[in-house]
Amino acid sequence: MKRKIFCKMRRDKTLSWIVAGALLVAAVACGKVMITGRSQMLLFSQGELTSLSNQAYTEIMSKSVPSNNSTHIKMVNKVGQDLTQAVDRYVKEKGWDKSLEGITWKFDVIKSDQVNAFCLPNGNIVFYEGIMKITNTPDLVAVVMGHEIAHALAKHGNERMSQEALVGVAGQALSAYLGSESEKTQMLFGLAFGVGTQLGVLLPYSRKHEYEADRLGLIIMAMAGYDINVAPGFWEKMSAGGNSKMEFFSTHPSDANRIAQIKRVLPEAATYIPKK
Repeated sequence: MKRKIFCKMRRDKTLSWIVAGALLVAAVACGKVMITGRSQMLLFSQGELTSLSNQAYTEIMSKSVPSNNSTHIKMVNKVGQDLTQAVDRYVKEKGWDKSLEGITWKFDVIKSDQVNAFCLPNGNIVFYEGIMKITNTPDLVAVVMGHEIAHALAKHGNERMSQEALVGVAGQALSAYLGSESEKTQMLFGLAFGVGTQLGVLLPYSRKHEYEADRLGLIIMAMAGYDINVAPGFWEKMSAGGNSKMEFFSTHPSDANRIAQIKRVLPEAATYIPKK
């Protein structure tokens, strides 16, 4: 009995130290999202996320069939390069080069009818052939591409992992702290992104992150000279046509409020259109 009480006291003390340490780290591990200026908690290094993203990308692609549709591949790569080059120019002009550390933009198209697209924190962006039926013009590809680039640029993955590290998900995140650092980070990455359990389908971001990615995505589109005015129609189509067979609709939920928000930020995004 005494041993059980002693062990319980040790566990309670350990958990207290974990919570106290997490709160201390949270107090100092703050960052800001570029352009929006929103403060965020980032507990993990970009190097950690890049390494885990590389592993996840290798796993996903090893179980996928690359598309042989030259039209889709060419369009996705062209739009991706245009948008990321515009981002690269912008951050260099602002002196924000560090925001791109650990991010190497790469674009792939997977042979699948699945309506989906995603971006890992290391900058690997994957489109499925299924979504190309909806994004059948460069401007529409840019809507999705800009949104996905924004998630990586705003470090939403790091923020989501950091939140789970503090609050825990069904006790799993807390138990991760009792393992090694690499085990802890790997578990949190899996919890945050669902990689390994839903291969190629990342878990939904929070509404706050989705709104922010919408806003930044439009700005990125504008920087690259794409037509931002097609965005509301794309999301309206998603809202009207979403169903359980379309993974992109479930991981990027759309509704009237979100569409209204997109329309409200169009004037702001328009100010980033390059002057001729």
